[in-house]
Amino acid sequence: MSAVTPLGLKFDHISHGYDIGGSLLPVLENVSLNIAPGEFVALLGPSGCGKSTLLRLAAGLETPGKGQVLADTQPITAPGPDRILVFQEATLFPWRTVRGNVQAGPEARGELTGKTDRVDEALRLVGLENFGEAWPHQLSGGMAQRAAIARALVNDPRLLLLDEPLGKLDSLTRLNLQKDLIRLWQDRGFTAILVTHDVEEALLLADRVILFSPRPAQIVEELLVDRPHPRRRDDPALIALRGRLLARLGVLEDV
Repeated sequence: MSAVTPLGLKFDHISHGYDIGGSLLPVLENVSLNIAPGEFVALLGPSGCGKSTLLRLAAGLETPGKGQVLADTQPITAPGPDRILVFQEATLFPWRTVRGNVQAGPEARGELTGKTDRVDEALRLVGLENFGEAWPHQLSGGMAQRAAIARALVNDPRLLLLDEPLGKLDSLTRLNLQKDLIRLWQDRGFTAILVTHDVEEALLLADRVILFSPRPAQIVEELLVDRPHPRRRDDPALIALRGRLLARLGVLEDV
């Protein structure tokens, strides 16, 4: 699997909401954001403010109430294999092996014949080359999430949308997968958008951190994280940015 041509993304004056019992619940309010091809961006903000909704709009799973989402200047109107969403839950098909799960996308599109090497490569990239015939119930949480990432990578996505994919993992597994995500992003060249509630995770992974207000979400700050990879948690520059973000989020720390 060679590097891909990354996707540029533009959220153009997006407002969106949901009908809850006959009343409109506003979720996003006039959000405009440009994401450069190959950039790694983290979305940070209070729970339920609309970050995941923004990912669903980019994936084409929903259409914005107002405004438009553009992929390389073209409006997004439906899902596509070049824009893949990885959820917090691995959501593997329990009746398929790991290999069967990874190859599900190309198989559904009639693209699997003669391309099984792509499945092998995707499994190798996430360290599951020896677990292709395992069943989902035999995997740890971290392994299941690796399988979900492999299922995304086999489609050669130009944009990888990550909706808190590490949120339910133990701390050690989470640290290892953070390193793996950076390695995959650097090797494959895709654009990445990560939704997270973890300030440190956002600063360790992203080129830029976008901070949202409570619902309906508006962008209140954009922070450039101009530090090389691999990053260290004790980097004074990251510690200063962490304090700034926590202050904007209204979090008080013990001194």
